[in-house]
Amino acid sequence: MNDKLINAWNKMYEKLESWLDILVVNLPNILIAIFVFIIALIASKYISKLARRILDRSRLQPSMKNLISKFISIAVVIIGLFLILGILNLDKALNTILAGAGVAGLAVGLALQGALANTYSGIILSYIKHIKFGDWIETNDIEGEVIDIDLRAVTIKQVDNNLVYIPNKLVVDNPIKNYSTTAQSRVILECGVGYESDLRFVEKLTKETIVTNFEAVQKKDDVLFLWRAFGDSSINYELRFWINSTSALEVAKAKSETMMLMKEAYDQNNINIPFPIRTLDFPKGFGLNKEPEEPKEE
Repeated sequence: MNDKLINAWNKMYEKLESWLDILVVNLPNILIAIFVFIIALIASKYISKLARRILDRSRLQPSMKNLISKFISIAVVIIGLFLILGILNLDKALNTILAGAGVAGLAVGLALQGALANTYSGIILSYIKHIKFGDWIETNDIEGEVIDIDLRAVTIKQVDNNLVYIPNKLVVDNPIKNYSTTAQSRVILECGVGYESDLRFVEKLTKETIVTNFEAVQKKDDVLFLWRAFGDSSINYELRFWINSTSALEVAKAKSETMMLMKEAYDQNNINIPFPIRTLDFPKGFGLNKEPEEPKEE
């Protein structure tokens, strides 16, 4: 038993000694490989910055510029890894890796379908001009300003300053409403006035109020005023006009300002904005106002 243990120990010692010899022989190559790896990391950082400066002179979108600079940085690191394999005389290992890359790529592709779909969608979103940094969009029932587009998600800042990260695939697969594609946005407001009102005067007063207070509206013809329906307690109309803004938040502010201006103008001209009123009609002799009868004494 002792002989077997001694024999095993000698074999293990010989193996460790051979590994140490290989390490000492290849120590210069290992040091060079570490040095090349560090240089590759540093070079990828500076080359990526240089590429971004060059791309800034082009007309590409900022998201596309970020994407290209990231790919360049990754490519520099990959080139460094190939150089390291050559320095360490691992060419055979490299061939083995390349041979198994197809099978590994298939397995990774099946396992990371969602991530790869988001990456591909991120490339598409970075390339198209319909969405760019600073645009105010609405997609997947989320509305806000686009502040970032990467390979995983689109980052949107909402009105309440919260950040929402929407996977790129959902943005590509669903409709996108971009408020920033035009120089102007339309304000739509519905209201109603009492049946006793002079409808032509109401229309004239409303248009004059809008023209006076909004820069984008130059004349009354720029304001669309439509009577819509005879309601239960009011005659309802719809008001439409343009403002110089591409933000849904500015549209909401303009709508709020319009409501205050119209209320002030209507109050000054005794125009009533009615609200629903319910009238209770009691039949004669219902007895609500009758005095209670005194009890009779026996």
